[in-house]
Amino acid sequence: MAELLAAYHLRTEAEKGEAVVDVDGLPDRYRAEILDPRAAFADDVVLMALSGDTAVGCLVVTAPVGGRSEVKRLWTDPAFRSRGIASGLVGAALAHSAESGVGTVRLSVWKWRAGAIALYERLGFTVAPSWEERDQLVCMERAV
Repeated sequence: MAELLAAYHLRTEAEKGEAVVDVDGLPDRYRAEILDPRAAFADDVVLMALSGDTAVGCLVVTAPVGGRSEVKRLWTDPAFRSRGIASGLVGAALAHSAESGVGTVRLSVWKWRAGAIALYERLGFTVAPSWEERDQLVCMERAV
């Protein structure tokens, strides 16, 4: 999980124009996720996709609040993309949310990640009014 989170955060910072050389250059909150994912996501559900014994994808579903959960940190190792891993992880997150009594799943995605936005739209998510303070994020949600 730590390796996938590191790749996710390093790529995101680079896309934001704030490239850093390694994990040590990441903001504290991201570094904390990488160094101790169990603690960072203690109240959440972490879903992993495996190829054999190798983690190739991850996704975090936050603990429900007010009938909603949030999908975060969806990442697939670039060598394993276009195999349905991300769709499978989101599907598993939606199933988990439904079993947990959640009515709505929401997420935020950087506006330049057109492929991710298209995936979410294919899976039934629609753009929603923003709950984020960061202006480059697109907020999306769907009923479970």
